[in-house]
Amino acid sequence: MTDSEYSRLLSGLPLPAMLVRNDERVVDCNRLCTGLLGEGIVGRHPAIAVRAPAVLEAIAAAGPDRQPREARMSLRRDGQEQVFQVTVSGQGAGLVLCVFKDISAEEMAGAMRRDFVANVSHELRTPLTALMGFIETLKHAARDDPRARDMFLGIMEAEAGRMNRLVRDLLQLSRVEAEERVRPREAVELRGLLEGVISSLRGVAERTGDRVELTGAAVTVPGDADQLTQVFTNLVENALKYGAAGQVVRVSLSAEETVRGPAVRVEVADEGEGIDPVHLPRLTERFYRVDTHRSREMGGTGLGLAIVKHIVSRHRGWLRVESVVGEGSRFSVVLPLG
Repeated sequence: MTDSEYSRLLSGLPLPAMLVRNDERVVDCNRLCTGLLGEGIVGRHPAIAVRAPAVLEAIAAAGPDRQPREARMSLRRDGQEQVFQVTVSGQGAGLVLCVFKDISAEEMAGAMRRDFVANVSHELRTPLTALMGFIETLKHAARDDPRARDMFLGIMEAEAGRMNRLVRDLLQLSRVEAEERVRPREAVELRGLLEGVISSLRGVAERTGDRVELTGAAVTVPGDADQLTQVFTNLVENALKYGAAGQVVRVSLSAEETVRGPAVRVEVADEGEGIDPVHLPRLTERFYRVDTHRSREMGGTGLGLAIVKHIVSRHRGWLRVESVVGEGSRFSVVLPLG
């Protein structure tokens, strides 16, 4: 192939690509590659363009057999770490083609899967270890001690309940993720749904000495009533559990105009201690807790807000979190009316 033919080949590729001759200089590159590696790389040594030893080694090892070799490189662009898979293949006549594919999303997904498995393993191992220890004690030291036996059985019941809640939430999260692309369409009247949520949490409010106020007119949205009930039960229950004792939890419905059209905003505001801003971007991550010990004491699994986020996303809405330390937090769900 002539240089002009190679140039046309590079221009037609949908990925950043460059052509290197004899491991000494960059002969040509397409616009995508210029955007990735910068202007002025043509005519320069590939080490100037690519500061990744693994890629340079692959270029040096590339022969006329056209056998592709793969290497990885990382670049920091606009404050974000990007990972690229670089496919290097000899083209004959001392030419080597390098094609760069952005695999950052795949790498992030893989890291999230690994973190998820590690977190699930940790969350299950803790109560399982406690159960095994108490079973061993009941088989031996506490076998004939009714008082100790009753105490240990109570703790075992609590740990088993914790595992049950975790498995339940994991299954729920899996179902919600599987359904996320299918938008629900049944008509759901939100004020009546919220009244039902508040009524179901009356016992929690009485234990904490709180009061829940609901304001706003009736409004109907397309959705899944059971899933929306779960969303607002989670938000109101969190406000009751983590807010100040004797507070007023305010739940309000209001109209909102968005770029996508008319919507309704459901706001749940508490008078608690607030959340440090450093935690806000991560609140909907799986197993992320602001206060791990307190969350577990309250029976939390660390999955509640992750489930909320996915349900709201399925309804083509979005979740907003605002908080001021020492004043309280406000969780808002915006749902489109059409």
